[in-house]
Amino acid sequence: MTPESDSYVVRPGRASDAAELARLHASVQLQAVTGGQPHPGIAAWVEDLLDGHPSVVPEDFLVAEDAATGCLVASLVGLRQYWSLAGVRLPVAQVELVGTAPEHRGNRLTERLFAALHQRYAADGVPVQVIEGIPYFYRRLGYDYALANDGAPTVPAAVLPAIEPDRSNGLAVRPATVADADALARIDRRLAGGDVLLCPRDAAVWRYEISGRRPADLARREVTVLVQGVDVGGYLVHGSRLSAAGELNVFAAATDRSADWPQAAVAMHIHLAQVGRRYEASAQEPFTAVRPILGPEHPLVRLSPAGVPRRPRGWYVRTGDPADLLARLQPLLRARWQAADLQWPEPTLIIDMYGRAARLEFTDGRLAGVTAMRGAISPSTDPGTHAAIPPGALLQLALGYRTLPEVLDTWPDCLLRDLRTEQLLTVAFPRVPVQVWPRN
Repeated sequence: MTPESDSYVVRPGRASDAAELARLHASVQLQAVTGGQPHPGIAAWVEDLLDGHPSVVPEDFLVAEDAATGCLVASLVGLRQYWSLAGVRLPVAQVELVGTAPEHRGNRLTERLFAALHQRYAADGVPVQVIEGIPYFYRRLGYDYALANDGAPTVPAAVLPAIEPDRSNGLAVRPATVADADALARIDRRLAGGDVLLCPRDAAVWRYEISGRRPADLARREVTVLVQGVDVGGYLVHGSRLSAAGELNVFAAATDRSADWPQAAVAMHIHLAQVGRRYEASAQEPFTAVRPILGPEHPLVRLSPAGVPRRPRGWYVRTGDPADLLARLQPLLRARWQAADLQWPEPTLIIDMYGRAARLEFTDGRLAGVTAMRGAISPSTDPGTHAAIPPGALLQLALGYRTLPEVLDTWPDCLLRDLRTEQLLTVAFPRVPVQVWPRN
């Protein structure tokens, strides 16, 4: 990458940066937790990202270097992965560890790093970037709130012992071993073929999650498996320690057969109660609750003891090319329209996004292609525009977070030419449950 015109150079990370990156991020991340001291969990996480993580190579870090001293003063990393949206495989980059040394703040280094990151992903064909972090801040960098990643009620620890073990019907939960990786990958492959949004893992990634991280790594999770006898029939992923609030976080849960959920939920809650009490004893801090980082519609949540409702948090999402995102979803759009016995009578359908537009091309009423085009000067009055949809609204529709009726209620500047267009796009973009546990 080319040097900036001032005193900083933005460049890809190198393996030799590992120690300096670990020190930088440990000194700027979660400082409210450590009272200004370096955070050992952050340092271990950076070290793991640069030491065999399945979604990261050193070049996935971007760093800002002080040209005068050669020191690294700001950095971020993109964790490349594939998510599955109702069976369609989507390349995704999860942005993490955005940080700048205090004495170098105010020099727009974050903005420069994101510009370089977005340029990289445009060249590499990674259509979706996601980040969880400071409220509103990332909207300034082209991100829109487009996915919820939790919102399930928090279950007080006091209600967990009331669950009766005999209701688990012989199902139990035990720690996973690397020998379970193939079975876990098989479960994820089945889930990826369903009508959900998730981040499936292959056997190699499961082995890493089970045994590849340093004990101190802040992103380390405990992977457990649901078993009946020796057969693996699901998984449960939870925190490796209690949070500062005494909560045991749950990041993922799945069964191989949906019919197993009533008994599986009992076994999982029994396990979470036991783990929470064990963590309480070792940390000498009270175990207060189980906190599922899951959506309210998740089967484990629906079958959970009554809890305290929580407002969902969310991911901010960006796509540099909305038409490319729609093009990647072509098989899904075609399948949805075919299932509804819908055909489009015109050769094209134009979705304008107030600056850019997507041309959907049809042959014999069926979707044949999606291409990008320049948007109309005034989409609301342009006779060739079928739908004018703000970019943030389109992201929510494409990822299944909002339905078209919900978007129409929320965005007055979401405009449709006629009822036929509304019918087609309503079928194209139903709500899709989010069950994403990203590869951090």
